Amino acid sequence: MPMWNKITQTLDYIHSKIVFQPETGIILGTGLGNLVEQVEIKYQLPYSSIPHFPLATVESHRGRLLFGILSGRKVVVMQGRFHYYEGYTMQQVTYPVRVMQLLGIKELLISNVSGSINPVFEKGDIVLIEDHINLLADNPLRGRNDESLGPRFPDMSEPYSMRLIQIACQIAEKKSYRFHKGVYASVSGPNLETKAEYRMLHRAGADIVGMSTVPEVIVGVHCGLEIFAISVVTDKNFPLSEITKVSAEEVINVAKKAEPKMTEIICGLLREL
Repeated sequence: MPMWNKITQTLDYIHSKIVFQPETGIILGTGLGNLVEQVEIKYQLPYSSIPHFPLATVESHRGRLLFGILSGRKVVVMQGRFHYYEGYTMQQVTYPVRVMQLLGIKELLISNVSGSINPVFEKGDIVLIEDHINLLADNPLRGRNDESLGPRFPDMSEPYSMRLIQIACQIAEKKSYRFHKGVYASVSGPNLETKAEYRMLHRAGADIVGMSTVPEVIVGVHCGLEIFAISVVTDKNFPLSEITKVSAEEVINVAKKAEPKMTEIICGLLREL
């Protein structure tokens, strides 16, 4: 079925269940789902009920699409995202971004967790992503382009809004949070990287590495959204001598400890929009 037909069916279903036009979309990453506690929820739809939506299979990803008010802003929140390593196509991974844009959002705020490959980035630090290196095996825009959804060759000179990054910097500075601006490398996973791969990524100019975000950013740029992405460093991988074995439980625990900082930055950002 053509993409546009699928999106139409999804939108028809959502509009049959809710009367709400969001202004901003939010994608919550691993261990960062508690932001929803700050949302005045008006409607919630499980992914399993939404036509053509994939299902979140990763631990800590609840799998709900929430509509409500956060910091005075009408938002639609993905409590749980999709990953290429789950077996989905890039078009499936990014499908919700298309839907949210057609529901009316103008900005897309994305969170994730990452491993540090910058020696000054420590566990628990906040990183405001200002650029990325795409090392994924596929691209969500590959194939025939639908001009009604976006241009064939979208410009990627500023995928992450410098305006929103600057506002976030001011918020973090006022709160005295330890934070950085950095380059995010996206790999397919689900295995973590080898020491040689960490060394290569460091030399390539990446500060942090993860397994998400870039596909959603590419599609967000394609459909004209202003994008902001924030990451919580959950493990340190450079210098190589500091690498230790990492478990999913540890990643989630570190993310939860840092989550209030991320929440404060996102809420502050929404108040400024």
